[in-house]
Amino acid sequence: MIGAIDIGGTKIAAGMVDENGRIVRSMECPTDAQAGFSNAISRMASMLRQTAQQASVEITGIGIGSTGPVDPETGLIGNVEFLPGWEGKSLVAALRKEFDVPIAVENDADAAALGEAFWGAGRGKRHVLCVTIGTGIGAGIILNGKLYRGVDGSHPELGHHVIDTNGPLCSCGARGCWERLASGTHLAEWYNTQSSTNPVTAKRIFELAAEENPLAVKAVEREAYYLGVGVANLATLFSPDMIILGGSVMGGAPMLIDGIRNIVRQNCAFVPHERIEVRVASLGPYTGLIGAARVWYHRFAKSEG
Repeated sequence: MIGAIDIGGTKIAAGMVDENGRIVRSMECPTDAQAGFSNAISRMASMLRQTAQQASVEITGIGIGSTGPVDPETGLIGNVEFLPGWEGKSLVAALRKEFDVPIAVENDADAAALGEAFWGAGRGKRHVLCVTIGTGIGAGIILNGKLYRGVDGSHPELGHHVIDTNGPLCSCGARGCWERLASGTHLAEWYNTQSSTNPVTAKRIFELAAEENPLAVKAVEREAYYLGVGVANLATLFSPDMIILGGSVMGGAPMLIDGIRNIVRQNCAFVPHERIEVRVASLGPYTGLIGAARVWYHRFAKSEG
């Protein structure tokens, strides 16, 4: 059975996932990056062994989805602000010392895309984009059934394409990039600068909008607009079978999805937009762990086409 590891900024999840994308056993712990890379590897290995024992299975491979830049070939972690001391360390090499099995790793957005494309909302589709909207915006691209990577195996940063050149400055160096205008972070930031009450989270803004709070309703409409513009750009650029939207912000999907689809209809006249499905992710809170397992299958399974 495949052992899966999902590494995030606040928590690490690990577990056993079968060949149909079903989580058999799982557990999690705080990332606790300050404790060091070796400590985190020990906890990952322990969780894998515990969940394998609970499921009465043998680990035959390990798939990893990790936040931040990660080299898919070497497993080397790039510069991640909230993983101090991890840069230049290899997840693959470290875990291979613990387990003598094939190991595959991808950026967490790519892992989520693989999970949703093959075991989730995009099952049966050949060209799928999966966008995760939360603290930031990340996306994975599946073209012709294969994960797309750029030069030197790099992960395309679709969350940083510019949609308003007069917009706020982003850490990427651009003004008005998609992440800076439509992430959950910016949704809360915009609302809180307009409100005279105590700061609230993006989740609370959706709750207030459901209660017909005028400012919250305006914030959600603005969010749907900017998400829609970005999705419409992806539809025009890639003309995929499906664009899947996931992440914490899509917890407010009932208030967003119609507005997003309307923007796509209005802005995508030169592609067959009526055949491009815009859907909400289906794997829910388990996307990261299921996607991590799919990383292994995508790399090593003989049946992959």
